[in-house]
Amino acid sequence: MQRPAAWTDLATACVWDLPDLRTVPGLDLDAPGRHGVGDLVCSGADLAPETLVRAYSLGLFPMPDPRARRRDATPTWWSPSPRGILPPGGLRVTRSLRQSARRYEVRLDSAFTDVVRGCADPSRDGGWIDERFVAAYTRLHELGVAHSVETWQDGELVGGLYGVSLGGLFAGESMFHRARDASKVALLALVRLLDDGRPDRLLDVQWATPHLTSLGVVEVPRSAYLTRLLPAALAVPEPAWA
Repeated sequence: MQRPAAWTDLATACVWDLPDLRTVPGLDLDAPGRHGVGDLVCSGADLAPETLVRAYSLGLFPMPDPRARRRDATPTWWSPSPRGILPPGGLRVTRSLRQSARRYEVRLDSAFTDVVRGCADPSRDGGWIDERFVAAYTRLHELGVAHSVETWQDGELVGGLYGVSLGGLFAGESMFHRARDASKVALLALVRLLDDGRPDRLLDVQWATPHLTSLGVVEVPRSAYLTRLLPAALAVPEPAWA
């Protein structure tokens, strides 16, 4: 991985006019979306690093429209209402998880693309991740903007997660496991990395699914996420990924 690029420079270099929902006249930011029309903001642009970074800085992320009859090459951009986040200190760490953490070795950024491909397994919900997304996020990783937290056992990658890091924001994209609690151990390691005493760090998980809720994820209004939590997080320095 090369020296991290300044995410602010990448965002400024974006050639697309992605929408800032905070400035859309008459838009009710907190109208419920629930994976529906209210969560799908727009379509178009591309998956270039500059576009992706600009999107995340506005609270948007790309994902195919699950209602589409066929996979379209045109990106669609989402901003959930409400938004799922894991509050600082909110991860539920059970005795079982602590025991599992002793069984695995945790590494950072040693097998980023392998983690993305693990999340792209077509047999799981994240199966929509195709080669376009693998290439796009690998490029972000090469620029030092996307990171992976990995769990290893006996020299084998058995779980992990990846996401985009902009200042104090970590936008989690997906996680996977091939051994018990392997993805949860990766999440525990990420939470510990982000727990450096800066209260404005933000761990975004997009939607609060039942599984994530069981781990401590909560929902916040989209207005609070876009107008208060996200700007505060973007102003915080990067955590110590090295």
